[in-house]
Amino acid sequence: MPIGLFDTETPLIALREQILDRLAEVVERGIYILGPEVKAFEREFADYLGVKHAIGVGNGTDAITIGLRALGVGRDDEVVVPSFTFYASAEAIVNARARPVFCDVDPATRNVTADTVRVALTPRTKAIVAVDLFGCPAPLDEIRDLGVPVLEDAAQAAGASFDGRRAGALGDVATFSFYPSKNLGAFGDGGAITTDDDDVAELARALRFHGSRDKQTFEYVGYNSRLDELQAALLRVLLPELDTWSERRRAAAEAYAEAGIAQYVNAPTVPDRAEPAWHLYVVTHPRADALIAGLADHGVQARAYYRRPLHQQPAMAPYAPTPGSLPATDELARTNLALPMSAALDAGRAGEVVAALAAVLGD
Repeated sequence: MPIGLFDTETPLIALREQILDRLAEVVERGIYILGPEVKAFEREFADYLGVKHAIGVGNGTDAITIGLRALGVGRDDEVVVPSFTFYASAEAIVNARARPVFCDVDPATRNVTADTVRVALTPRTKAIVAVDLFGCPAPLDEIRDLGVPVLEDAAQAAGASFDGRRAGALGDVATFSFYPSKNLGAFGDGGAITTDDDDVAELARALRFHGSRDKQTFEYVGYNSRLDELQAALLRVLLPELDTWSERRRAAAEAYAEAGIAQYVNAPTVPDRAEPAWHLYVVTHPRADALIAGLADHGVQARAYYRRPLHQQPAMAPYAPTPGSLPATDELARTNLALPMSAALDAGRAGEVVAALAAVLGD
């Protein structure tokens, strides 16, 4: 049987009846926007993360834009962000009327560090976007020690933790995406902003609803960005399963290691005290594209991510750094490939992926 990059369906099979019943309750109630399901999910998600506030929004990109504005980021402020990440991490900065300043990442963990961020700071830096890339938490404590507000982009890290604290509780503000392929995925778009700061939470709630606190007076030019009741109802069914799914993903990563994957590719390094959620299992190899093609011939799906990093994207040309100034990003962009990863990937299937790698590489 082919092994796909994702398997979002198998973990939902046992939950199908519960999901359908919950969605039917929402339809029967007839309340679809900012109703009881959203309020309940926001409370349950905040409790799960160990933070005071969770604010549901329309998607993960809006979450970053609104989160930055709630931190006080405005026109022409600078926001440091890694270039080796999904486009939304920088797009949201521009949508907040600020300027992205691209920084490099650690080649082993693929994440920003205090050192890679520090070189990008200027007197105009108003915030840092630290991405928990591929589901591995970035070293947020060290980055926050730089003295600049930090937004933790935890879109890929639901279910991860660092030193016993959940991803999403590590920055001044954190943001999530509930895109269907995420570890905690909805049946459409959705996102959330999380924080312990009462003022930030209050402003974020206003900004998600056209800049109004009471639907009558509009204090800000905001957004129409709200998590809907159907998605919230679904997420309430899935949230109690997240820790189990995350453990299975970690077991799959361990199965890769035990099967000897390090003989064939450079596996990601997990920082001390980190428990990744492994949204993606991304390795590197000098001939990554040829390896992707060879794995496909053996029924294993693999994919490159961020081949054209953000600082090379056409829309980001006004903010591009000096060529060659982000060497780790450029090398990772050229050599990375994601291998199959999901809560349904067992040790046997992981072993088949490693055997396919061996066959392609002629071992």
